[in-house]
Order: sequence, then structure tokens, then C-alpha cells
Amino acid sequence: MSDNSASDGRAGIDVGLVRRLIKAQFPQWGDLPITPVKVDGWDNRTYRLGDSLTVRLPTAAGYAPAVDKEDEWLPRLAPHLPVAVPEPVGKGVPGEGYAFNWSVRRWLDGETASVERIEDLTGFAVSVASFIRALQRCDATGGPAGGAHSFFRGAPPVHYDDETRRALVTLADKVDVAACTEVWEAAIGSSFAGPPVWFHGDIAHGNLLVADGMLSAVIDFGTSGVGDPACDLVIAWTLFSGKSREAFRRTVAQDAGTWARARGWALWKALITDDLYVVEQVLADSV
Repeated sequence: MSDNSASDGRAGIDVGLVRRLIKAQFPQWGDLPITPVKVDGWDNRTYRLGDSLTVRLPTAAGYAPAVDKEDEWLPRLAPHLPVAVPEPVGKGVPGEGYAFNWSVRRWLDGETASVERIEDLTGFAVSVASFIRALQRCDATGGPAGGAHSFFRGAPPVHYDDETRRALVTLADKVDVAACTEVWEAAIGSSFAGPPVWFHGDIAHGNLLVADGMLSAVIDFGTSGVGDPACDLVIAWTLFSGKSREAFRRTVAQDAGTWARARGWALWKALITDDLYVVEQVLADSV
């Protein structure tokens, strides 16, 4: 078992269930070893299947639509992107007491991004920005518009207005409420006027893989879709700073309104997760 074997069973999903599903629906892989991955997300549980495959299972109904979306769109997007993305090789259906569709994918080598693992943070910022730009250039025709499936990434951030304002009340003794309110109102007062483009929806260190100090893959397109790309800029404040932040801004080449909405997305997420460091970054630096 891997390092997170003690947590195996979260959301009712464990090695035994995965083995039964594989044997029933993909018997050609039924004898391969199954282990939980060392770094697991919340929306899905992921298991390594043999040396070259993974099994990915949504943990709740709200995350289940991502399976069909990713299986349909990732193969179309992959040829146009500068680094690897997940490659679906099989789609499972409900069974063995499990209620949702699930997927089998190719294993992607690499470790999740952290400052310690990145050889050159400024160069890494350029690589991430270049990936975002390449994704935006992909044909958006027929792509899923931002909405419930993307947890409203790609849609106007005003969807989270009530939640943001409640968080400001809760954190009134920890944050500069006036400054936060100014950032938030600038975000919801800005509108996306361009043609809809592809967005990833969660460009964060846990979804960026690093090999030999450089960006090697981008994973977890569960919140992806077509719409406003502002949500993909949040990493400017969560990972980058100084020269790397400026390099990211220069390379990703978005307009002022998009950056205003991006600040709003970053602030919303930081407030609801009580991430005061990111709140400070957002307030201290407009980019």
C-alpha cells in the first residue's frame, strides 16, 4: 500500500471496491496491483493500476459529470497543448455498489508542484502561462459553458457574492474588510466581453506536475469548460510572486478586466478557506 493507505476508504471507496469494478468491467486489467496514490484530491479518489494506468472515481454526485466531460474533451484538447494531460483509456459505469461513472487513464509521471521542486520559478511561471494561452487557443465550439459542472468557474464570479460577503463578516477581525470589499466589487463589476475560450478551472500547484524541475503535465480538468478564463489566473497569487508573478502576467497576456475578476476569484477562495496569506497577497499586489 502507498503512504496514504490509512485513509483508504474515504467516500466509501477503497482498494477492494476498485478491484471489483476492474475485474467486472475491465477484466484485461483484473490482475494488476491497485494502490492509492500518495497525493489524492478531494473531488475524486485516484488509484494506481499496475505501472502505467490510474483509476479515478468521483467521491460525490456533484463531481460525477466531470468523467464524461473529460473523456469527451481531453483527447480533443491534448494534441494542441504543450505538456501532457490525462489520457482516458476506459470509462467505467456504476456497479458493485458504486453509483457513478468512473475512468481509467494513463499514468503520468511527475510530482505535484512546489517551490522546492521547481528549478526556476520564473521559467515555470512562463510555462504555466504558455499552457493557459495554448488552452485558450483551442477550438471552443461545442464546449461546455461554465456552470454547475465547473462549479461556476468560467461564469461571472458574482455567483459567489453571498458566500464572499458572509466570509468577510466571519473574518472581520482577521482581514481588511474595506480593502477586500473593494477588490470583490471590482471583480463583480467587471464583465467578460470576449469570445468564450477554454479554461482549466483549477490551475493550482496540486494539479501541476513537475519532472526534472520543470512543468511536465497538467491534471484534473474536472472544473474545465468554455467561458471567461479569469479563474485560471489565480495562481499568480497562490504560487508566484515578484519576478515570477510578473513573468506570468506578461506571458498570459490578459486584459485589466480579466485580472480584476481573477483577483476576485482568488479572494473568494482564500476567504472561504481562511487562507490569510493569499488574502494578503491579493490585497498587497494587484497582479
